[in-house]
Amino acid sequence: MDSLKDEVDFYIFKHAKKGDLVVTQDMGLAGLLLRQGVQVISPRGALLKDKHMDTILYNRYVSAKLRRGGTFTKGPKAFSREDRKRFLHILQKNIVES
Repeated sequence: MDSLKDEVDFYIFKHAKKGDLVVTQDMGLAGLLLRQGVQVISPRGALLKDKHMDTILYNRYVSAKLRRGGTFTKGPKAFSREDRKRFLHILQKNIVES
C-alpha cells in the first residue's frame, strides 16, 4: 500500500507546476513542491513556506526516530472548526490572488 501512496505523490510532484496550489499534509511532498515554486496549503489551513521546511522535516524525522525507539509521541490534535475556517480563508485568498 505504501508504494501506491508513493506513486500518487510522485505523480503530483511530476505534474505540479510553478504557481499551482496543492493541498497536502505530507511534509516530504510539500518540501519538494515548494522548491518547484508550487504553493502548498495544509488541510488545517497553514500556508507552508520553503524557509520553514528544514525545521518541519527535521522535527518529523526526530518524532519518527523516537517512535521507532518505542517512545510515544503526541499525535495531531483534533480537527477543529477554526482549522476549517483557516483553511477556507487561505484557500479563498490564494484563489483570488491567482
